[in-house]
Amino acid sequence: MNEGATGTPEPGLILRTPRGRSFRFDPGALCLELLLTSDPGGLPWSLETLREPADLVRWAGESRLPDGPRLSVDAADLDRARELRGALWRMTIARARGEELAPGDTDVVNAAAARTPLVPAMTPGGERTWAAGATGTAMLSVVARDAVDLFTGPYAHRIRVCEAHNCALHFVDTSRPGRRRWCAMGRCGNRNKVRAHRARTAGPGDAGE
Repeated sequence: MNEGATGTPEPGLILRTPRGRSFRFDPGALCLELLLTSDPGGLPWSLETLREPADLVRWAGESRLPDGPRLSVDAADLDRARELRGALWRMTIARARGEELAPGDTDVVNAAAARTPLVPAMTPGGERTWAAGATGTAMLSVVARDAVDLFTGPYAHRIRVCEAHNCALHFVDTSRPGRRRWCAMGRCGNRNKVRAHRARTAGPGDAGE
């Protein structure tokens, strides 16, 4: 997991746009971080990053999962990760629209959650980690169980999709008023403010610009 200037872990993953700009984005849940490995739904600048087992190992290390022993991941785990990711993408879209979840998608999540998960352990320094023998299947079980908690919990009605026309990042709205519209104010939020300001201040001759 990435660390900030104070040495404490910073939530979220580093994403990059087609122009090479990088930014940190925290979707608010482990299961939604898996969606950032590609774009099952058509995000124009996103690319598939789970091409081989080592890619899934790298994602786990960058995610909000506690650090632990290196995962043992095979090709079957990679296929399961992509299947789980697709189900989570469709479920997130459905929740954001207030629609029912598709049984086929919840079946995928439930099957992954039913597998033996990573076993938690602690270090002599009191830090949380995972016991030795960690596998990709066990890690995906943790991700799926996180999804069950999210989609059945108090924030299930606050799963959002960024409202910017050229962004499709998904997140959990944990703000107190529950009216978050953008993936991040420093990105899409500010751009929308600039557009709105220009629209308000533009003169008649600027309408076509």
